[in-house]
Amino acid sequence: MKWIAISGSWRKTSKEVEDDVRKAIREIIARGDGIVTGGALNVDFFATEEALRDNPTATQIKVCLPVSLERYAAHYRKRADEGVITHDQAEQLIELLTRLKAANPQALLEHPTNEVVGQTTYYERNGQVVDLSEELLGFQVNDSAGVQDTADKAKAQGKPVYIKKYLIE
Repeated sequence: MKWIAISGSWRKTSKEVEDDVRKAIREIIARGDGIVTGGALNVDFFATEEALRDNPTATQIKVCLPVSLERYAAHYRKRADEGVITHDQAEQLIELLTRLKAANPQALLEHPTNEVVGQTTYYERNGQVVDLSEELLGFQVNDSAGVQDTADKAKAQGKPVYIKKYLIE
């Protein structure tokens, strides 16, 4: 089995991005490979949801979190309270990650010591996603810095990097 890192923008998405991600994930799971992603909204969410649908035992899925699931859930609920994301988005993501952990506890890789969710811990998480994979498939909206960080880390490790770019106003 080959592990494919999936990286993508969380701030903005479109039907095209979602369709492209879900199609790519179906192909990866169908050929017997696995995905490694970061557990964020939009691209990571679409990838995890699609993979879990096609692989309900979650043996072909690894999701890396920058903190524990409990802290991550609290962070997303706080971001919803701040109006950065919707409450619906936060709860859907928390429910998906909880389902993933129930299906296969080894599929959800929680960071054991980080206490804060922020750019530093997200970028550390990007490094873990790259470390656990053999190549990167990125879905980059508006030159997302997080996707670029992940691509740069994969390139530095000599791993193949495939990026699909989107412009969304």
